[in-house]
Amino acid sequence: MPNEKNQNYGRANKRIIFTDTDHRHAQLILRLKHDNMTQADFFRLMISGYLSGEPGLQAFVDEHKDMSKTRKSVSRKLIDKGVKASKQLGFSDDEVTNIFDLIAEEHPEL
Repeated sequence: MPNEKNQNYGRANKRIIFTDTDHRHAQLILRLKHDNMTQADFFRLMISGYLSGEPGLQAFVDEHKDMSKTRKSVSRKLIDKGVKASKQLGFSDDEVTNIFDLIAEEHPEL
């Protein structure tokens, strides 16, 4: 999982809890059994993918987040531009993360 080596703070076990309907929970359990996964494995996988900016997962989130189409487009263009620049310059994953953090600080509205 990304950045686990940097976890030198906080508790080792943090609970993440939310509620949903019985029906959706049953659907989730059936899908997880089909994919031979536990709930914990699934949510850890999703969180890791989200935190690392996994392109497929990020595209799904971008499509469903509450943001105007214009802001989504600007955000996507900035991310694509950053990815392209990082490939051209040969940045490491940690350096890329720092760049995106800087962009987020400079443009919190995105």
